[in-house]
Amino acid sequence: MDIISLLIFLGIGALAGWLAGNIIKGGGFGVIGNIIVGVVGAVVGGFIFSLLGISTGGLLGSTIMATIGAVILLFIISLVKKKA
Repeated sequence: MDIISLLIFLGIGALAGWLAGNIIKGGGFGVIGNIIVGVVGAVVGGFIFSLLGISTGGLLGSTIMATIGAVILLFIISLVKKKA
């Protein structure tokens, strides 16, 4: 992975984390928090999309997949926090 691909990956993660934060709790988590939520969300979204047989391509598809994964991740985290 070259530096440009890494920067694009982190940018998509930051955008997806910010979007998911706004959807779930009404605000972002800061730059680093957004990147972490977005990158983990991209992994979750990629896993779920592959199980469903859905394929995404391009910048927009990757952003949508990562955002959906991040929203699912934040939802699961909120359920775990409520039980604790």
